[in-house]
Amino acid sequence: MSDNLDDEFPLGDGTADVEAIAYCPYCGEENSLSVDPGGGPLQQYVEDCHVCCRPWEVTIRFDHEGHAWADLRTTDE
Repeated sequence: MSDNLDDEFPLGDGTADVEAIAYCPYCGEENSLSVDPGGGPLQQYVEDCHVCCRPWEVTIRFDHEGHAWADLRTTDE
């Protein structure tokens, strides 16, 4: 991974998503996830559903325009 964020996120309009919407793989409810563009283009961590409190494996990907995409998987898959 480059130490220079401009290499990972080429200059565009200067904005990147700081929120992603995803649906819980257990209860199906919509969840708003805070995301950190400074954490790199690919991030993985565990977070609990804001509704049913069950844990997910979260993968956040940022595209070259700074848009965040969230993928949630159950921890028992």
